[in-house]
Amino acid sequence: MISRRDAAQRLDIPLEMAQRHDIPGWISEEDLAALETDPPAWLLQSRANRTGRRPVWVQLTCDICGRTESARPKKWWPQFTYLSCSDHDIWDLPEPAAGLARQEFDEIGGVFVGVVDS
Repeated sequence: MISRRDAAQRLDIPLEMAQRHDIPGWISEEDLAALETDPPAWLLQSRANRTGRRPVWVQLTCDICGRTESARPKKWWPQFTYLSCSDHDIWDLPEPAAGLARQEFDEIGGVFVGVVDS
């Protein structure tokens, strides 16, 4: 059994859409495989509407320890130079190149800090 959130990630749909279309809180691998092999009309339409747009889910990876998390990207997220877990210190990352200023963005995903050197 996998969670609705994991099913939404595998189907590449928002969690809200999974809830709206009655994907249960826990779904078996067989039922999910059936959805993937014979998608309902709403899933086909969702996939058709997304061509060329930003992804529904992104994989966040800490540049220090390698911890990963799947998250929904936000419109306000810039292109990050580095991502680190919030329990790491900023000086654990490489120094910005000469002439660049560093900016931090808290609460990226669940536990990440985004860093932009510009």
